[in-house]
Amino acid sequence: MKYSKINGLDKNISKLVFGTATPKLFAAVAKDAGELEKKTAFELLDDTYAAGVNAFDCAAHYGEKVMGEWMETRGIRDNCVIITKCAHPNEYRHRVTDFDILSDAHDSLKKLKTDCIDIYMLHRDNEEVPVGQIIDVMNRLQDEGKIKIFGASNWTHQRIEEANEYAQKHNLSAFSASSPNFGLAEQIADPWLCDAHFGNGCVTISGPENADAREWYAEKNMPVFAYSSLARGLFSGAFKSSEPEKAREIMDEPGIIGYYSENNIERLRRCEILAEEKGVSVAQVALAWIYNQKFDVYALSSPVTKEQLSANIKAMEIELTDNEVNWLNLERER
Repeated sequence: MKYSKINGLDKNISKLVFGTATPKLFAAVAKDAGELEKKTAFELLDDTYAAGVNAFDCAAHYGEKVMGEWMETRGIRDNCVIITKCAHPNEYRHRVTDFDILSDAHDSLKKLKTDCIDIYMLHRDNEEVPVGQIIDVMNRLQDEGKIKIFGASNWTHQRIEEANEYAQKHNLSAFSASSPNFGLAEQIADPWLCDAHFGNGCVTISGPENADAREWYAEKNMPVFAYSSLARGLFSGAFKSSEPEKAREIMDEPGIIGYYSENNIERLRRCEILAEEKGVSVAQVALAWIYNQKFDVYALSSPVTKEQLSANIKAMEIELTDNEVNWLNLERER
């Protein structure tokens, strides 16, 4: 496992982050969940932690309750870096407000059974809300000791820069991390367009049109927590580029909406070629592509077996040349 240091955190953080929006963890908190479902979830978290992963990505509507119970029973809260998110819209309204941010924070602290969140993020943006109002309320939570550092998920880099300029002008803490979609696959549409109140809010920094965003992150040295790093199964190896019709059988609807395209199938084909040459898996090549970027990136992944977890960790050791990085991303021919 590789670790890094983020300013404002008192512990190193694993470069692989476990995403808790996964069926085994959802099953543990379902209304009809029993001891078997909880045991299965805890075993998955035990295996993840034993492999060296100490960072866990949650949100107000997933991961928190089971994480809180697991950390309490294992007595390892101080060893974990907890990321959680607030102010996700619902079917009735946008929720980027002081009230919702504070309310979600207190609920999250209770569910996580902790008195402080390591990295607290806005889950979505509402550009009608002035950035100063958001910076002020996040600083309030920080001053009260309820969060260590804060950031934004699905915010454009322009909005983050605007917020951080406000923070600097008013001698306040600024956004210290960001969680957009990022991976080898280009996000062709908001994956959650299949859900009326979840869609129209995802931000990606993948693809050629977002090169300026990636340059900004490199220049600012801001940590990026890349969600859907394997394009929701596109690079799982469960189907081949020569049989793209199988993608619709294996990938879920958000995955098809967000990542199923001719160009992404070509990226998969090139992953297959490089995987065979290097004696590794397609998923490992796609993850290695992320780790071989020129900015500080952490891959969010939700492996469900020890074998998948081990393979994801080993992907950090795969070195790609600049030519290979560019070739995988369709930026050059071999």
